[in-house]
Amino acid sequence: MANRKLKIRDLTLRDGQQSLFATRMPQACIDRLLPLYEGANFYIMEVWGGAVPDSVMRYLDESPWERLRICSKAMKGHSLLSALSRGRNLFGYVPYPDSVLEGFYKEAIKNGLNVMRIFDALNDLDNVKESIRMINELGGIADGAVCYTVDPKEEAPAEPAEKPGFFSRLFGKKAEVPVAPEKIFTDEYFVSKAKAMEGFGAKIITIKDMAGLVNPARIASLMPKLKAAVNVPVDFHTHCTPGYGLASSLVAIINGVDILDTNIWWFGEGSAAPAIELIYIFCQKLGIELEANMEAVGKIRNELYDVRKQLAAFDLNKDHFPKAFDPLADKLPAEIDALFDRAIAAAKANDEESLLAACHAIEDYFGFPKPNLLVKDAEVPGGMYSNMVAQLKALGASDLLDDAMRLIPKVRRDAGLVPLVTPTSQIVGSQAVSVALDRKKGNPDYSNPSNQFISLVKGEYGHTPVAVDPAFREKIAGTPVETPYDVTKYQKPENPVLEDMGGVKLASNQEEYLLLELLPTVANGFLRKRRAEEWEKTQAAAAPKVEEKPAVEAEPVTGPTLNAPMGGRIVEIKVKPGDKIKFGQTMLVYEAMKMENDLSSEIDGTVKRILVAPDQVVATDQALIEYE
Repeated sequence: MANRKLKIRDLTLRDGQQSLFATRMPQACIDRLLPLYEGANFYIMEVWGGAVPDSVMRYLDESPWERLRICSKAMKGHSLLSALSRGRNLFGYVPYPDSVLEGFYKEAIKNGLNVMRIFDALNDLDNVKESIRMINELGGIADGAVCYTVDPKEEAPAEPAEKPGFFSRLFGKKAEVPVAPEKIFTDEYFVSKAKAMEGFGAKIITIKDMAGLVNPARIASLMPKLKAAVNVPVDFHTHCTPGYGLASSLVAIINGVDILDTNIWWFGEGSAAPAIELIYIFCQKLGIELEANMEAVGKIRNELYDVRKQLAAFDLNKDHFPKAFDPLADKLPAEIDALFDRAIAAAKANDEESLLAACHAIEDYFGFPKPNLLVKDAEVPGGMYSNMVAQLKALGASDLLDDAMRLIPKVRRDAGLVPLVTPTSQIVGSQAVSVALDRKKGNPDYSNPSNQFISLVKGEYGHTPVAVDPAFREKIAGTPVETPYDVTKYQKPENPVLEDMGGVKLASNQEEYLLLELLPTVANGFLRKRRAEEWEKTQAAAAPKVEEKPAVEAEPVTGPTLNAPMGGRIVEIKVKPGDKIKFGQTMLVYEAMKMENDLSSEIDGTVKRILVAPDQVVATDQALIEYE
């Protein structure tokens, strides 16, 4: 392997913090780190896209465009800056027309983005083709990502109610042996998707293993086939959640991967990608040049320790940091150094059991989290897992986590065997929580399907890897026929004039309006705050003092009510006091776990009072509307 080089895509500032800390790193922390990144010489730095545009507005009250501009200005072209795009879904959770995609891509490249990693959650090539073309035409680098996933585990056949007797066994009809279902996600499946993306114009091909399910034997089989099939650099993106990440990354390196995605120590391993420091040791032993300045990486690592402490509220391992380690200065104990050699030997010999044992021992020595068997069995990505934990905690429903995780494979199968990557991971995860709530309350499964789950099952997100059962589709979406998203029906969101703030428009420029198009509910609240701040500044000096009036005691609720099935935020109220309501009529739209849900009336009646307001956060079982 002499003279071989390995390029690095650093994920710390985007996927790393998303996987471990639910994308809660504020701009102030980013600003502290960026000057140190200038000399790190990473080939690519992932800084934007994915959950960033949503989360920085939703949770941090910050501008996603400003984050991109600051990163671009600080890096001065020393590393390519990349973002993650969900193809037709862009950075949101629903399909968008080409006009929205092109507007976002154009603005992103103008603000300093270089590489756009484009994937589709269903691996539906129709959903990525136009994005690849647009990025190339706008002067960016299109990175085509194939989402890795696995076929579902085969369920054990049910035991017969009673064993057949002697004569039944002798003369009776022999029981049919069930035929194993055809494997969908073969090496050839992924290679064919990669070749198609290269044909569309992708300049990089990524195997995007968002759940960390690529085991060493599988990447040893898949990577050589990919390298032989495409003529562009191949990138490997994985996570360590179920315990394969470090070992599979080593096997990918041995089998010729061109670019590897890593995080810096305090933001690595666990639910995130492997730590670059461990990859560096493997490369040193293999005689491969890792293209990064490890001295600069050390400076970033030192600063990241304090940053991680600031994110303790979202850190699942806040009391169990790994040991501090500098691969340039710290000498490994002989027995630990030998584990690296043992792992390399096992990887070259395709001895997966010994390889995993060595890598797990390395990670255990440094104090990284042990493999998460629940995540492994449920087949979910780390970012989805950390977000579910954070959101369930906020909803006061943490006790449902295990039940919801166990339901994920069922919901995934019902929805067409979709890979679990945003937005399908959020859709399936949210629906699994909803089904867990249904069962807790004694209701039938899928009593409250989210609007996005309905759209997924209906066919509006694209073709699922396996066809959805028409009977299930009719139950959920009201039609047994797959119905694609009709982009001609897309309606641009209104940009209202805010009369109470001096008659200004909600979105003051094109980039703000793009946020309204992408994430209307979140952007509406974010932009209203910006306009309110501007208005208050102009009115502060002239505003007369207003006497505070004593609070009026609220009228008690005496009639029947419509209650929230789970905690969330009110998006839209569709009725008003005095309206005559029929059973099944949509009363309001609320958002829970980033999914919008229609809430329908369970009775015929008349609306007496609306007890909530748009953008209000509500708790599980909270009364929302009172009937007469």
